[in-house]
Amino acid sequence: MRYIIASIILLAGIASNAQDVVIDKIIAKVDDYIVLKSDLEIAYMDYLSKGQFRDANAKCQILEQLVVNKMLVAKAQIDSVEVSDFEVQNSLTRRMEYMISQVGSEEEIEKYYGKTLAQIQEETFDEMKEQLIIQRMQETIISDLKVSPAEVKKFFKNIPQDSLPFFSTEVTVGQIVVSPKPGKKQKDDVRALMFQLRDRIQNGESFESLARQYSEDPGSASRGGQLPFYKRGDLAPEFEATAMTLKEGELSMPIETQFGYHLIELQQKRGNTFQTRHILVSPKPSAQDVIKAEKYLDSLRTVIIADSISFEKAAKEYSDDKMTSTNGGYFLDPNESNRVSVEQLDPTIFFTLDTMTVGNITEPLEFQQADGSNAFRILYFKNRLAPHQANLNDDYQKIAKAALNNKQNKILSEWFEDARGNVYIEIDPEFDNCNLLEQ
Repeated sequence: MRYIIASIILLAGIASNAQDVVIDKIIAKVDDYIVLKSDLEIAYMDYLSKGQFRDANAKCQILEQLVVNKMLVAKAQIDSVEVSDFEVQNSLTRRMEYMISQVGSEEEIEKYYGKTLAQIQEETFDEMKEQLIIQRMQETIISDLKVSPAEVKKFFKNIPQDSLPFFSTEVTVGQIVVSPKPGKKQKDDVRALMFQLRDRIQNGESFESLARQYSEDPGSASRGGQLPFYKRGDLAPEFEATAMTLKEGELSMPIETQFGYHLIELQQKRGNTFQTRHILVSPKPSAQDVIKAEKYLDSLRTVIIADSISFEKAAKEYSDDKMTSTNGGYFLDPNESNRVSVEQLDPTIFFTLDTMTVGNITEPLEFQQADGSNAFRILYFKNRLAPHQANLNDDYQKIAKAALNNKQNKILSEWFEDARGNVYIEIDPEFDNCNLLEQ
């Protein structure tokens, strides 16, 4: 759980509350902004947790990045680059909602930290605002950068032969997912329940209490259905269309989205943004619906094997997993390549591939999705690449990504050199060896 929470929040303030740290002191100042020794130690521990080697120079590089981040914030103030409190609160709320959906409940998170979600959000507000400002400043500096094929080749040529990375076994594997869909009876039963709940609210029962009792939205149910402000395009179209037609304080009729049935109460409108609370109930597939989904996927597999449709086209048109369907069903690595290291695969998929030969497609396999619901999928084992040293033919996309990162880092370094004359920087003598103030 600690790994899940830390990887989702990504805020040093939260991390420092979850572990003992050294007695703190200021090790860098950039105008009115400071870097604490605990900031550096936490960032270094995160670096080590990703399997990196202990390296004295790594701390200098991390400290430099922390200083650059503070410079970005300081320059943002000088250049009037701002992030509103509204944006910060929305980002915090959405991260918390995602945390709840991954960890399981608000209570689990609060139990782990010994604080309410409201307290956690309050304590991390400033860190989140700083993160968003840094992101916005970086976007203005490097967002339009690209690398040409010639730049990629030059970058690769300049890597010493003995420094070329060695890649482990990589596979190209795709999936087509079919989730059981609730039948008409299941939908009718939920719709009837929503009308009953609406009548109870109209007759004076508490919306908040009924949301806590009936709503299946893990991010808002425990808060009485309360949602943050959203702008057009953030939510399901049916939800937004209904919310924007309501008057403040008005309760909607039951409306259906891909998530289920909602009762929506509009609370505030501010231009193109709005705040609501809702009750969500999702129809559940029957045993017959589950059998129907499995048979449908099996028939789709038969059509693919007969070459009547390609796997990629079938995934784009019929797969219920939007993360992979847009890629023709294929899993992608962090460089957006469809060749994925076997270490990055879900263990269930890894062990399934271990029983397959390249070119095969499995029969429908039942599995549990991230939201806890069950679905069926077929896996296509398209290709396998043996362990090898990096080369342009096999690894162009990875090398291009590294070349782009290198180019971005150079631009940021140049920006650092130009910008640091406009801000006051002081580094603790303990880190003189890092040479951060050398021109």
